[in-house]
Amino acid sequence: MAEEELRMLYTEQIIDRYKNPRNFGELKGANAEAEDMNPICGDRIKMQLKIEEGRVFDVKYSGEGCSISQASADLLADFIKGKTIEELKTLQKDDVLKILGIEVTAVRLKCALLSLKAFKLATLNLYR
Repeated sequence: MAEEELRMLYTEQIIDRYKNPRNFGELKGANAEAEDMNPICGDRIKMQLKIEEGRVFDVKYSGEGCSISQASADLLADFIKGKTIEELKTLQKDDVLKILGIEVTAVRLKCALLSLKAFKLATLNLYR
């Protein structure tokens, strides 16, 4: 597949996830959650996790913002579901950008990484 075709495919994925999110909503029974926002643009993400025996059993997010921040949250939710907290401790910026599959400008980087920050905060706020 040519590079341009691949870029268009990923762009379509971002638009689809923004318009038809798979993990948007409130999570009943969440035992960890956190919310963060980008004060520059106003994007906001709240991640709610249900963690059982050290594994992310379920995850939902809510919030509002640009297509990058919302699609990133939706794709990240898919990625972390089923994984252990131990596996996810090493999750970094480059991992999220790889999941997104598009080049993100410096201006949009905070949008793309907002869900990662909320996820990491949520794991710190695990209700015991």
